[in-house]
Amino acid sequence: MAFSSGGSGAMADINVTPLVDVMLVLLIIFMVTAPMLSYEIQIDLPQPTSNPVDPPPDPPAPIRLRIDESGQLFWDNSQLPKSALKPSLMVEASRDPQPTLELETSPEVRYEVLAEVLATAKNAGMIKIGFVETM
Repeated sequence: MAFSSGGSGAMADINVTPLVDVMLVLLIIFMVTAPMLSYEIQIDLPQPTSNPVDPPPDPPAPIRLRIDESGQLFWDNSQLPKSALKPSLMVEASRDPQPTLELETSPEVRYEVLAEVLATAKNAGMIKIGFVETM
């Protein structure tokens, strides 16, 4: 509260100068930032076509490759020698669409065996490789 020098009592006027200063600063800030918020974004929206799109074909059945404790390979529960792994994977990788290779390993399998099978699958061109948890 401000006090008057006349001695008649307390003056109850509010000093609005700081309020006007704050409002002017906020006005300037909003005037500067408002044009930045209203820029155009280029979006390529899909266009309607008169030709209906064919639904994608059903994906092929996944290949289950199991590795047991001794490092033996089983291709869909059929025993597979390690020498036949890469040619079999190359045939499957050339299919369109490519099936998923599901690797199932025993907990006792050495890491080197799994790394070798993964490298063979990658070198054969397999893209879809997944891991299956054993029960």
